[in-house]
Amino acid sequence: MNEHMIRNVVIVGGGTAGWMAAAAFSRFLNNGVTRITLIESEEIGTVGVGEATIPPLLNFNRMLGINENDFIRETGGTYKLGIEFDGWGDIGERYFHPFGAHGHDLGGIHFHQLYLRERKRRVMQDISAWSMSAVAAQAGKFARPAEGAQSAVKELLYAFHFDASLYARFLRRYAEAGGVQRIEGKIVEVALRPEDGHVAAVKLENGQAVEGDLFIDCSGFRGLLIEEALETGYEDWSQWLPCNRAVAVPSSYSGDPDPFTRATARGAGWQWRIPLQQRMGNGLVYCSDFMTAEAAERELLANLEGEPLAEPRHLSFVTGRRKLGWNRNVVALGLSSGFVEPLESTSIHLVQAGITRLISLFPDRRFNPVERDEYNRQMRDLYKDVRDFVILHYKATRRRDTPFWERCRTMDVPESLQRKIDLFRAKGRVFRDGAELFATTSWVAVCLGQHIVPEEHEPAADALDEDKVAAALEEMRQGYLRVAAQLPTHAEFLRHTGASLANTPAPPQPAEVPGEPNFSFASETPFNFSANPL
Repeated sequence: MNEHMIRNVVIVGGGTAGWMAAAAFSRFLNNGVTRITLIESEEIGTVGVGEATIPPLLNFNRMLGINENDFIRETGGTYKLGIEFDGWGDIGERYFHPFGAHGHDLGGIHFHQLYLRERKRRVMQDISAWSMSAVAAQAGKFARPAEGAQSAVKELLYAFHFDASLYARFLRRYAEAGGVQRIEGKIVEVALRPEDGHVAAVKLENGQAVEGDLFIDCSGFRGLLIEEALETGYEDWSQWLPCNRAVAVPSSYSGDPDPFTRATARGAGWQWRIPLQQRMGNGLVYCSDFMTAEAAERELLANLEGEPLAEPRHLSFVTGRRKLGWNRNVVALGLSSGFVEPLESTSIHLVQAGITRLISLFPDRRFNPVERDEYNRQMRDLYKDVRDFVILHYKATRRRDTPFWERCRTMDVPESLQRKIDLFRAKGRVFRDGAELFATTSWVAVCLGQHIVPEEHEPAADALDEDKVAAALEEMRQGYLRVAAQLPTHAEFLRHTGASLANTPAPPQPAEVPGEPNFSFASETPFNFSANPL
């Protein structure tokens, strides 16, 4: 065993980021030597709202061995197949950004290139008609593909909506069962080691000092350790992402929850709509240069589908990132590491990415700079990838109806994004640098959805027979419709997995069949209702 092994990891702050880290560490650092302590204060609130996620969260839950049905029940969760964007290209227009792929490549040619060629020949439906996730979402359908599924149902890719505070509570139970010690208290002082400036200990209001080798800063926007103590610095991205305020409120709603998030463009920002089991999560993200807090609250309340269930909560932020996510012996996660507004539901993924990279590059007490530098390089690239993709939504608008949208439409963007836009506008090409988060499907969905239409398609697409390609595309489209027709509704699936929906009681649980965990509506289309882990 390494004599320099980290003995004490101290997590400062709870909430989603803190308890995600604690849960993961309890699973992967359970070596009999490393002790995990989490400090949080009930006096300090967390930013707990209806949270939307992206598919990599399934991997995080799988790593922890979390039972998905339990997870859905305990967090008030629902399923998410993508995001519907309303009014982003222009007023009254909608498009869908799905999880998963658009269609199938043919003859080594990307599907969207064949789609682009075909739409020059005839009027075509939106490209989302060739996405299993989008077709199911728009029909209000959902199923977990069973292992070995043979039909297009296997192309369903999904994530979750859930109550962030319930998720933190769920992970807290997991972490404490794994040996994590929680300390209630408010930190009033941070002690640095004089020889190297590392954090030695944090002192609580009651006088207790908590020493550690490695500190994880999950203290939110404040950045208690990473910024207040270590003065790391912050890279401000507000020139490209001008929204700096949000107001959030839960509401009641009638009907069944949709299996997708909705983002509706408003005059000075946009409104989120996140359906949970018992309520709707709502919020308005806006720019204070163009809207007051009072006006934002009025606009949000005026556009709710049901009655508000609490008083609106106001938040302020500056989009950007810490110049270093790992500085000395402090690693920042969550809001303390940066914030790229919630438009594409990446907040929790950035926490997850930080945790998994830290585990992969976990230091010892010598803190080899090469490990720290590699972590910072990877997280910097990931943040910039997310930043550019979110900026795309603002830049690609055709709206001229308000000063806010006029500023967004005419602004200069980072060179890295402009290069991608120019490549797509020329011949629909999408090139990913390294391990970028957003795949070709995502870039195609947003670019086409907001009218960045390529002037030409790739010449290689012309090598395939037009009539055969047209027939193949139509066969794909019809296949997605047939499979969607066989799927259970989102609400039916939720009830079968034990969820308690606001408008209907949960039916009895389906019986467990030993050795046969899948419950099928059609023999050729297996769906998974299993309570087994992912």
